[in-house]
Amino acid sequence: MGWLDAIEGPEDIRGLSPRELRELADEIRETIIDTVARTGGHLGASLGVVELTLALHLEFQSPEDKIVWDVGHQGYPHKLLTGRRRVFHTLRQPGGISGFLRRAESPHDAWEAGHASTAISAAVGFAKARDLRGERHHVVAVVGDGALTGGLAFEGLNNAGALKSDLVVVLNDNSMSIAPNVGAIHAYLSRIRSLPSYRSLRDEVERALRHIPRVGPRVAEAVERVKDSLKYLVLPGMLFEELGFTYLGPVDGHNIQAVREALRQAKRVGGPVLVHVKTQKGRGFEPAEKAPDAGHSFKPFDRATGRPLAKPGPRPPEYTKVFAETLVALGRDRPEVVAVTAAMPDGTGTQRFKEAYPDRFFDVGIAEQHAVVFAAGLALGGLRPVVAIYSTFLQRAYDQLVHDVGRMNLPVVFAVDRAGLVGQDGDSHQGSFDIAYLRSIPNFVVMQPKDEDELRHMLRTAIEYRGGPVAIRYPRGEGVGVPLSGEPELLPIGRAELLRAGEDVAILALGPAAYRALAAAEALAQDGVSARVVNARFAKPLDREAVLAAAELGALVTVEDGTRLGGFGSAVLELLASEGRLVPTAVLGYPDRFIEHGEPAAQLASFGLDADGIARAARSVLAEARSRRSAEVSAAARDGQGGPGAA
Repeated sequence: MGWLDAIEGPEDIRGLSPRELRELADEIRETIIDTVARTGGHLGASLGVVELTLALHLEFQSPEDKIVWDVGHQGYPHKLLTGRRRVFHTLRQPGGISGFLRRAESPHDAWEAGHASTAISAAVGFAKARDLRGERHHVVAVVGDGALTGGLAFEGLNNAGALKSDLVVVLNDNSMSIAPNVGAIHAYLSRIRSLPSYRSLRDEVERALRHIPRVGPRVAEAVERVKDSLKYLVLPGMLFEELGFTYLGPVDGHNIQAVREALRQAKRVGGPVLVHVKTQKGRGFEPAEKAPDAGHSFKPFDRATGRPLAKPGPRPPEYTKVFAETLVALGRDRPEVVAVTAAMPDGTGTQRFKEAYPDRFFDVGIAEQHAVVFAAGLALGGLRPVVAIYSTFLQRAYDQLVHDVGRMNLPVVFAVDRAGLVGQDGDSHQGSFDIAYLRSIPNFVVMQPKDEDELRHMLRTAIEYRGGPVAIRYPRGEGVGVPLSGEPELLPIGRAELLRAGEDVAILALGPAAYRALAAAEALAQDGVSARVVNARFAKPLDREAVLAAAELGALVTVEDGTRLGGFGSAVLELLASEGRLVPTAVLGYPDRFIEHGEPAAQLASFGLDADGIARAARSVLAEARSRRSAEVSAAARDGQGGPGAA
């Protein structure tokens, strides 16, 4: 039995010796590695914060003290120490615990987020609420894993420095972009600056200098100029000092005692304090150490080698790979094409474009708002930017999509990856809302391919379209396995594709749902029902002729991999209403809720979005349409019998 087996909550670690804590850290790492090898998950960041997490729970009394984690990528050690050890094997599994922090899972999860850069702002809110309520607990935000590239983090820092509430921000620095070798002088100055009397002593010296007759003010100003000149050379934390924080560090994040001492100093100082902690991403697992980017998130893997578990047989290419290869090919003869991403070159496939055309690739960090406005500037400068961002992350830049791209009608292409269900990443990452939030913006064209080959054609169409912004949404994972046909061709904007003729009911499907609609039509044919299947291609603009022709059948089903509210089906109903052509219609899409993590195929079935569900919906609307027609015929017959001249 190891130390971890006896941990039911943070209080159980407080009697352990330094040696025992180090042994516990090793056990936590092994448990995380073994679990993620089976379930997949965000491995690298969690392995890097094991000692930091122990130190936090040793120095702060959670849940009374609020530990606010930025994203859940760092959260696995925290989960193991806060009562979820026995269920940790269910990580990211249907019905199991989330891969991110969840307030419903534990009172120790003060904050939950799947998007980066939120923790500081949240912590400032916690701290100010504490002050106004006259409470005395501590608030600490843990940011890292690139979160400081997001502007929201600096908005939080700026406000925290102005409010001056007691607040500790732990900067978990696992990037080599900040030099670690600042030397003993800096460590000494950090200790001196953490003393409670430091600031008052500095202010007293400055006041004394200014009171020296005649020369005092000039001496004080000279000292201030020298100080301002030298501090940026000696102290890497002066940016935070200028924002109103006391800066402590850098501290070895894998030395539990050193981190604990820094946290104690932070509590003694008071006011906003930033503790700079240096950690190694992926620590303790060689594949993640050697490739920290690739080691950020793992699919289930072989524990011995770190390699993903291979699925048997040949597999279709993933949509992201097809997008990446097509973008590289289209960029070859189009020097105006540039690629932009927000800290996801590998995830979005734009790394391939970077390798082919390094001068035309831009990774702006976790800064989606900047990415969109930057792309707007590129477009106004005569270039053709392709902005590749996950659906869930693009929604962070909604105002910029509206104000800076749509309003000026700029030719920016948005490659909206991970549209639809994303599986184990869960409710913060589901690509549920992009159809609704994009089709509401004037000037935008919104399209989705039914398969990986049509994605190629849509990408060329979007790049060559000059009428305004275009968004192409496509799902996570593998395509449907169709051949990739020749060179990408131009598609007519706003034109749907008839996949199957039918006379009884029409199924209008957007994206890969078209194949599920075809399977439903085949099942309906077994019952003698003739179903028309249309690949809509465009959520905006709609193919008016195709929709109205489908309405002529008198029974409609719309299918989309997105929320029903304001999505493709809503657009169809809006068009029919404007034309006075209301017919029985089933709008199939995601329910009005945040969708938990799970197996996408099972979730589609539960939402009625698989072939069986689509067929059921088609039978239902067809029965309703026939019932209405029968009622109309009966009413007409009654009217005829009771009309003028009747006895």
